[in-house]
Amino acid sequence: MRIEPSTEDQFEEITETGIALRQRQAGYSTQGYDFDDATGAIIGCALEVHRTLGPGFREIVYQRALALELDASGLEFAREIEVPIIYKGRQIDTRRADFVVEDVMVEIKARSQMLREEYVQALNYVQASGFKLGLLLNFGAPRLQINRLVN
Repeated sequence: MRIEPSTEDQFEEITETGIALRQRQAGYSTQGYDFDDATGAIIGCALEVHRTLGPGFREIVYQRALALELDASGLEFAREIEVPIIYKGRQIDTRRADFVVEDVMVEIKARSQMLREEYVQALNYVQASGFKLGLLLNFGAPRLQINRLVN
């Protein structure tokens, strides 16, 4: 099993938000990790965008750059598509997802610091739309912040 790298700063920041993390160590849940190939490729594209542009741009700039990287990588993706919000088996609304890549919902942020509400909102979108997995990518920090959201 491949272990994703993470930093102490990311771990501390995420745990302070109160969102439970699923650590990829013996004895911890690996639910949702059957998407490793797709998420690895998506994260690789996001890292290239962040390495090239760095922080400080608006969200739309990172969306456009990520679309170019995803296309160059050969991944199937759709950008800014309407995703249904399901409540007890019935569609009650829709929301616009930044990307859907290989059955993974990808949300883009460009903030110097992520707010707890943004994590919770992205997780709720993944759960309410029925996706098994989502990624929340923040390009606004000095280092790309990557959060895996498991339904």
